[in-house]
Order: sequence, then C-alpha cells, then structure tokens
Amino acid sequence: MTGQNIQQIRQTIARNKLSDQIFSLIGLLCMLIAIGTLLALIVDLFLDGLPRLNLQFLTSFPSSDPLEAGIYAAWVGSTIVILVTAAAAIPLGIAAGIYLEEYAYKNWFTDLIEINVANLAGIPSIIYGLLGLGLFVYGLKLDRSVIAAGLTLALLVLPVIIVATREAIRAIPSSIREAAYACGASKWQTVWDHVLPYAFGTILTGIIVALARGFGETAPLIVVGAVAFIAFLPTHLFDPYTVLPIQMFNWTDRPQEEFQVAAAAAGLVLVFMTLMMNGVAIYLRYRLRKKIKW
Repeated sequence: MTGQNIQQIRQTIARNKLSDQIFSLIGLLCMLIAIGTLLALIVDLFLDGLPRLNLQFLTSFPSSDPLEAGIYAAWVGSTIVILVTAAAAIPLGIAAGIYLEEYAYKNWFTDLIEINVANLAGIPSIIYGLLGLGLFVYGLKLDRSVIAAGLTLALLVLPVIIVATREAIRAIPSSIREAAYACGASKWQTVWDHVLPYAFGTILTGIIVALARGFGETAPLIVVGAVAFIAFLPTHLFDPYTVLPIQMFNWTDRPQEEFQVAAAAAGLVLVFMTLMMNGVAIYLRYRLRKKIKW
C-alpha cells in the first residue's frame, strides 16, 4: 500500500467522523427544540391553570358559572372509556400479534395483512370515529354510550398494539425457542412460558403508548356522540358520557376568560393522568426486566 493510498484512507476516515459529528449535533439540536417546545407549552399551561386547580374543581360537575364548573364527570368518563378500550384492545391486539408472528404462514395473504395493519396505525382518527358511528352506534344499536366510545377507541389503538407485540416478539432470540423445543415444549408452551415473559415489558410499553394516544383523542368521540355538558356520572356502559378533551374543547369555545383558565386546568389534569399512565408502564417494565435474567 502506497503512501498516497494511506493518505486517502485517512481522509475518508476523517470525513466519516466529521459526518457523524454533524449528524449527532443536528439530532441533538432537533431533540432540544422538541423538548424545549414541549416544556414551554407545559409551563404555559401550568401558569394559566394552576390557580383554578383545586379539590372543588376535581369534584364538581360542569356549570354555566365558570367559577363553579368542574371536571368530575369528564375525568371519570375518560377513565371509564379508556378502561373499556383497554379491555377490548389489549387481549385482541396481543393475540393478533402472537398469531401473525408465531403461527401464521408467511405468504401473500399474511403480507397483505401486515401491510394493512401498518397502514391502519397511520389513518386519521376521525376515520375511526366515522367507522364507530356506522358500526357501533347505528349498526349494533349501542347508541351514543360509553361502550360505543370505548370500542371506537379500541379500533384506533389496536394496530399500534399489534405492531408493538410483533416487534417485541421478533426481538426475542430464536435460541430461546429452540431450547424450549429441545426440552419437549409445545408451540403454545414455548410462546406462553418463554417468549411472552421476555417480550412483555416491551409489549406493555407499546400498550401504554397506544392507550395514552386514545386517552387524548377528541375527534372520534365527538363523532360517536360524546356529550359536551353532562351533570351526572355514567352508571353503566350504555349511559351518555363526556371526556376531558371534549370538556376542554367546550370551555375554550366560551368567551369568558374564567372558562379559558378552567380549560388550562383541565389540560393539566389530562397531562398528569397521561404521565401517570406512562410512569406505571415504566415501573412495571423495570420490575419485569429485573425478574428476568437472560
């Protein structure tokens, strides 16, 4: 190798290092801009809504008087709707992900299903609202109820859970499956006792991300009939309901400044509940991974 070749190699290495450094700086800058924007929004929301945030606000029903209006019906409704969503979407999403990754034959039909599942995860939420209106409200005669809202949001988050489940299972080394088969385990025993325990932490993260998205959705629930003003709590799954995003939307449309402050306080509660969901997911994932040894 001549001296000229060595010099060219050194120049190539130097250019690659410079490219890596530039890319790292650009990535860091983008991350700082995103985090800074998010922090600015949260701080602004905090400063506007904190004076209104108290126990009376959390335990009062909506009112035409902005100083007496509260979010009791809204946050309880959000909690019930997201529980219905979780009960419908989580088992179905995990089961579908397991089937597609472990049991389904790799052919054109499963490829078509995979493409459609990936595309469904990016469809605008208003489309799911129209689907829920036609299928659950009018088709199954569930009316504008809690269960119709929960099932509509389940359709919304289902593709995300399926994709998260498949990616988590795909990341498990094949040696774990081979070891289970060598010990005489069946296909289902291998999946249930060996693959899922290792993958469940990642699956749980995907589930919480999906539910957090559904928790903050407004458009699908407006379409399927969420009520903007409600002065009672739903007692069963076929009762009318409201949720926090719709309550905020209703208040921001009012001219009184006090309603704008109430909307900011409701936004703080929504952010807190979403962060709490993510915190629970992080804690459970940490505990699960701590128990499992590779």
